[in-house]
Amino acid sequence: MSNLFDGDSFSDKDNKEIDPELAEFLIAEKQKAQFNAQIHEFNNICWDRCIDKPGNKLDGRTETCINNCVDRFIDVTLFITNRFAQLLNSVAK
Repeated sequence: MSNLFDGDSFSDKDNKEIDPELAEFLIAEKQKAQFNAQIHEFNNICWDRCIDKPGNKLDGRTETCINNCVDRFIDVTLFITNRFAQLLNSVAK
């Protein structure tokens, strides 16, 4: 299935052109999967960076670290969302 996303043109295994709407849907789904994988990786990084050893409650340092991690995640998410919106607007024009 990865060959559907390679190159500029989309075709199935019989070299028939894929409906442009379907191709657009497939690209969007691939982007969602990549985004989810990135979130998972980000969660792993924050956990490894902020949590030394799990306990019954978070100490102040751990809580601050997690808050900063979440803040950076929100910043990056907003940046990516705005960038995608800009790209969509430029394509639509």
